[in-house]
Amino acid sequence: MAPFVLPPPLALAAPVTELPAATTGLWEAKLDGWRGSALTGPGSRVWSRRGTDLSTAFADIAGALSQLPEAVVDGEIIALDAHGNLVFSKLQTRARGPRRGEDFTVHFAVFDLLALGDTDWRGRRYLERRAEVERLLADAPASIRPMPATADRAAALRWVGGLGGGVEGLVVKPDLPYRENHRSGWQKWRRTHTVEAVIVGVTQAAAPQQAFVLAQPIRGRLRPVGVTLPIPGPLRAEVAPLLRPAGPIAELPGTVGGLPGAPSIAYLPVEPTVVLEIEADQAAPTEFSRFRHRPRAIRRRAELTPADL
Repeated sequence: MAPFVLPPPLALAAPVTELPAATTGLWEAKLDGWRGSALTGPGSRVWSRRGTDLSTAFADIAGALSQLPEAVVDGEIIALDAHGNLVFSKLQTRARGPRRGEDFTVHFAVFDLLALGDTDWRGRRYLERRAEVERLLADAPASIRPMPATADRAAALRWVGGLGGGVEGLVVKPDLPYRENHRSGWQKWRRTHTVEAVIVGVTQAAAPQQAFVLAQPIRGRLRPVGVTLPIPGPLRAEVAPLLRPAGPIAELPGTVGGLPGAPSIAYLPVEPTVVLEIEADQAAPTEFSRFRHRPRAIRRRAELTPADL
């Protein structure tokens, strides 16, 4: 029996724009998947980061985890296509569980150990927990593997962009006890791309949290592809006089500005005349025509029009 209430609160990584030069622990690959925790052993269960039970949706992962000794682990649920590339969008097809004829496989990349049997491991240091993860998974089914990690920063950087672009960055983990939320000391760095998009709306949040709704030309017409992070004050002041309302308050599905299950986004449509330079973790939107993570608005491209995109 686990020594604490399940599912457990998880450690979170603080985003950074510059990759640290050194760590007392390891550099881990940041894979494009769903964060999750799991109970291994005969009563295996799988949960999302927020504690939603995913054991039915990922019954194949739960079945593989049942073959291990009882433990509580932290990791990332990922999907791989026939070429070994990470395909995040396939995870969204799993609401009702595995389906016959799927053109992908799901895996669980384990990166931490919270408990082993009835012993709480969260107070032990990261390198000790990591070594025990590797021992625990030494004979695990092929779909359950340790997250790639290394003490070599240069080697870790060579992983970024691999698996069809699914290695989206690195997580820097110091040799500390496991601490929930942002007390972890973990840092998350993503490789970013600079691209252009058109402002087609402004969210209805209060000014400090206000964001732009962005669009890009897809198959001959402008389509919403994402919602920026909160707009920097100077950029808001520069752009606001240039925007003209183009209709009543509208809504976008939450998936355009976040993960599946996110609430819808209310925004004021504006005429598509202003082009922004944005920083995103993808060079182009996904197959669902949206950015996976909210891009950062950098500056106005006064010399460009939507027709130039």
